[in-house]
Amino acid sequence: MHITVAGKQVETGEALKAHVREGLSAIARKYFDHALEANVTFRRDAKGRMGAFFACDINLKAGRNLFMRGEGEGVDAHKAFEVAAEHVAKRLRRYRRRVNDHARSLAEDRPGEAATQYVLQAEPEEAEEPVEPVGDHSPIIAEQPADIARLTVSEAVMRLDLTQAPVLMFRNSGSGALAVVYRRPDGCVGWIDTQAG
Repeated sequence: MHITVAGKQVETGEALKAHVREGLSAIARKYFDHALEANVTFRRDAKGRMGAFFACDINLKAGRNLFMRGEGEGVDAHKAFEVAAEHVAKRLRRYRRRVNDHARSLAEDRPGEAATQYVLQAEPEEAEEPVEPVGDHSPIIAEQPADIARLTVSEAVMRLDLTQAPVLMFRNSGSGALAVVYRRPDGCVGWIDTQAG
């Protein structure tokens, strides 16, 4: 995870930066392993509540299109960071709990369909010995069971983001048709719906 520590009228020494890195890395490992980056800003806060003179803002990018923000105040920069980090950790706990509850309810309410996922051998650009295709496709080098879940489009996009898979096939719970969501090269999500048209 890439962590940036900055200060506005506050000196951010190596001890403070190390404290921030350790704290955020522990939170990321515990709640959201694939956090991407965090920006931590310290500032003096003369109007702080209960004698607090320092404030800390944490902006954490926990995944694609998932941003968390935490704020904290304290009598020193370390205390302000700890309050802000606990704020971020609480939000990540809630988010993770909602995602887990959502996944459990999907598993209980809507059982998926059994399917098989195949991995085909890539055709080498200039092979010395040509590979014989099997039927109308390349040779199969792996075969594993897969599950086609019954989801709404928004649930499929959320699952695509959480698993960081490039593509997800699902049965649209609204129409009953097979559909696909996928990550486009520009970072947007594409949706293929067999009912459209």
